[in-house]
Amino acid sequence: MVTQEDGMDGKAPTGRHALEQALYEVKRTIVGQDVLVERMLVALLARGHLLVEGVPGLAKTMAIRTLAQAIGGDFQRIQFTPDLVPADLVGTRIYNQKDGEFQVSLGPVFANLVLADEINRAPAKVQSALLEVMQERQVTIGRETYPAPDPFLVMATQNPIESEGTYALPEAQVDRFMLKVLIGYPSAAEEFVVVERQIAAAVATVKVLDPDMLRDFQREADAVYVDPAVIEYAVRLATATRDPASVGRGDLARLLTYGASPRASINLVLAGRALAFLRGRDYVLPGDVRDLARDVLRHRIVLSYEALAEDVSADALLTPILEAVPVPTAPLRERPGGFGGGAGFAGGGDSGFAGGGDVTWARPPG
Repeated sequence: MVTQEDGMDGKAPTGRHALEQALYEVKRTIVGQDVLVERMLVALLARGHLLVEGVPGLAKTMAIRTLAQAIGGDFQRIQFTPDLVPADLVGTRIYNQKDGEFQVSLGPVFANLVLADEINRAPAKVQSALLEVMQERQVTIGRETYPAPDPFLVMATQNPIESEGTYALPEAQVDRFMLKVLIGYPSAAEEFVVVERQIAAAVATVKVLDPDMLRDFQREADAVYVDPAVIEYAVRLATATRDPASVGRGDLARLLTYGASPRASINLVLAGRALAFLRGRDYVLPGDVRDLARDVLRHRIVLSYEALAEDVSADALLTPILEAVPVPTAPLRERPGGFGGGAGFAGGGDSGFAGGGDVTWARPPG
C-alpha cells in the first residue's frame, strides 16, 4: 500500500475534522469492518489495547497498517510462533566484537501501532513479555529502560477455528486488553466491493495526522465530561456479571465462574469517553457505554464448565444482563454537580445503589 503525505502539506485538516478524515481514509481502504475500525480509534484515544478474534482473511492486518499510515505512525507486524522468544519482541543486547562493547538492538514492539498476529501461538513467556510492554509502556534491557513510543497501540489477533498448537491466554493477561472485538465475514455487497477494489489500482492512503496531533486528541478525549450516573451505570454492568441475581437474573449464576474485574468498570468509562469524543460530543451518554459493553466485558467473564458443556458463549450471557440493568435516562449533561450530592454508593433497593438527584432509570428496550 502506497502512503501519500500530501494531506499534511499546507492543507492539513485541523481539529476534530482531522480525526474524521483519518477514519475516512481507513474506511476508503477497508470495507465491511466499520466496528473494528471504530474500536481501533477508541482504543487509541483511550490509550488502551485491542484483542481481535476472527478467521483469517478479514483485513485485520490491512486495517491497522492503513490506520498507521493515516496517522503518520510507525507500524510493525509480529507473527507469533511457538519458537518465538521474548528477545524477538522487545530486543536484546548484542556484543560488538569490533568495539568490544554490548549494543542494544530494540525489538519490533517499538512502534506506534503493533499487530501481534495469532498471539495464542506463542508460549506464555512470550505473551507475558508483550503484555508487560502494554501495561508498563516501557521495556528494560540490561540496566537500561526504554519507553515505548507515544502514541502506542497493540492489536492482538486470535483465530477461533484452530486450537492445535496454541497457548490460551490466561484470564489475568486477557484482562489487560481494553476491548475484545469479534469480527465476521462481510456481506455479499461488501465482499463485491472488496473484490472490485482488489482488481483496481491501489488507492493511496493520505496521511492526515501526525503523532503530536493524535496526542492532542487524546488529551481532548481525557477532558470529555462523564456524569456520575454514567459511572454508576458502568459499575452496575460490571457488578451484574459477578452477581446476576442483583439484577433479577439469578438463573445465570450457574453459567458463570467469575465476573468482570473492576478494571472492566474503568475501561467502560475510559472507552465510553473516547467513543463520545469520536462521535463529536464533549460528554458521555449511557448509550456510549452500552454500545461498548460487550467489547469490554466479553473477555473478562469466566464461563463455568456447565456453560462450556452447553456451548453458551460470553455474548449469550451478556445479552440478558445488559437487558436487565436499567439505563439512566435523565438529561445528564446538565448535572455537573454530581449524583446524589456526592453521597456515593449506599445500599438501597435491589440494586445496591441509592438513587440521587433527578436521575431516573429505565429498562433498555428488549
